[in-house]
Amino acid sequence: MKKSTLISLSISASTAVWAAGIAISAQDKYAVQVPNGLAFSEFRGYEDWAVIAISENGGKIAVIVGNPAMIDAYREGVPANGQPFPNGAKMAKIHWNPKKQEAYPGEPTVPGTQHDVDFMVKDSKRFADSGGWGWGAFEYDAASDAFKPATTADEPPQENDAKCGFACHTVVQNRDYVFTEYGKR
Repeated sequence: MKKSTLISLSISASTAVWAAGIAISAQDKYAVQVPNGLAFSEFRGYEDWAVIAISENGGKIAVIVGNPAMIDAYREGVPANGQPFPNGAKMAKIHWNPKKQEAYPGEPTVPGTQHDVDFMVKDSKRFADSGGWGWGAFEYDAASDAFKPATTADEPPQENDAKCGFACHTVVQNRDYVFTEYGKR
């Protein structure tokens, strides 16, 4: 075999091994779980859920999405009609650090790097002691492209259980512990 062919094969093999190593080392976000709390896997497919609303909060841009049970409940008038959300209703709130898109007309503010994702699930049996809801917050690290459960060192501080959002959400107990209003379409 020619020396150039051997070098070419060697480079190709090295590249394949390197790419496989990166693929193997990439985090499976669905394996991450809050200790004694919600697992990311409970929200598989949230990236494709319907938008409930958008928000700007704490200097972050957010989109709040809901699974079909959550969206159906909103369309039926929950929580404004005084009814609770049904068991199985789920929400995800995805936060990004904002950035200016200077090359676009009007220089709009758009999502930059992801900051975190928060989850809520209604399960009145599993979470009877927290208004029927379970919460989970996962911080995102862009450098490692990985999620980790939020902790008491994060802002806002998060306890490591499924009740981490309960204290904040008690102010909207009359709305079945849900802050987000469904945006009119």
